[in-house]
Amino acid sequence: MHADPGLVAILAYDGLCTFEFGIAVEIFGLPRPEFDFPWYRHRIVGVEPGPMRAMGGIQVLTDTGLDGLAEARTIIVPGWRDRQETPPAPLLDALRVAHGRGARLLSICSGVFVLAASGLLDGRRATTHWRYAAELAARYPQVTVDPDVLYVDEGDLITSAGSAAGIDACLHLVARDCGSRVANDVARRLVTAPQRSGGQAQFIPAPVPRVARHDLGALLEWARQRLHEPLTVEALARRAAMSERTFLRRFVEATGLTPKAWLQHARLARARELLEHGGESLEAVAERCGFRSLDSFRVAFRTGVGVAPAAYRRRFGG
Repeated sequence: MHADPGLVAILAYDGLCTFEFGIAVEIFGLPRPEFDFPWYRHRIVGVEPGPMRAMGGIQVLTDTGLDGLAEARTIIVPGWRDRQETPPAPLLDALRVAHGRGARLLSICSGVFVLAASGLLDGRRATTHWRYAAELAARYPQVTVDPDVLYVDEGDLITSAGSAAGIDACLHLVARDCGSRVANDVARRLVTAPQRSGGQAQFIPAPVPRVARHDLGALLEWARQRLHEPLTVEALARRAAMSERTFLRRFVEATGLTPKAWLQHARLARARELLEHGGESLEAVAERCGFRSLDSFRVAFRTGVGVAPAAYRRRFGG
């Protein structure tokens, strides 16, 4: 049984970043007939009187003005039109009031500059697109900027990196509210990869190889079926019929992660699924996911997911 995830207010403004806006609408605004529990309600909230122009000559009509934030459980800031522009005072005031009553705020890409200008990020961690990270840190020294990650979850404040990382941050919020299996179902409908962990690096040196690469898809699936085994780089390279050096290089090019980091993420994803939909003991879950001990499983799960395995089961277990 899933609780009602509440109302999501998506900000719109003149000069709207359409891709980031589209991410929020796609994930939180579409009906989900495939689920038999309440889905998010959503509302487009205008920062200024409309209609407003968006990138590409699109005009956007809103449902309400800033007073529409009063009932929102979650507020999405989909980028910002000009990092050098101080956001309107009424917007900053409305965000402070909403946060003060318990609303969660999520920014995509340059939207973090709005949250920083509000003062809500003072003393907190945050991220943004790697091109803007140094500027954010210089202008807002009270904010601890992590330039290397896809998103940062501070509980009531979530900030994400470049535009596509907004998908990961939004799916992460869905996983927090509804569980990882639901988030993966949403990702499948988007025809995108399952939600990546926030700690994954933003920058992949060669995201599009210049020459054809060995297809690692079959190997990754083979590894997913054997997460309970002590998989080593040597064994994976041998399975891929490559030298270890070549395998390591091509693996990072294909996934953006080292084999060790990828395996850890895959093991935690499997653990989340087992905790949500199985009644096995924590010891059995740890063993099935390839952790050497229950203690190491608990540490890895808390580090990667943010809560203890038992707490996660209580929240999302079917």
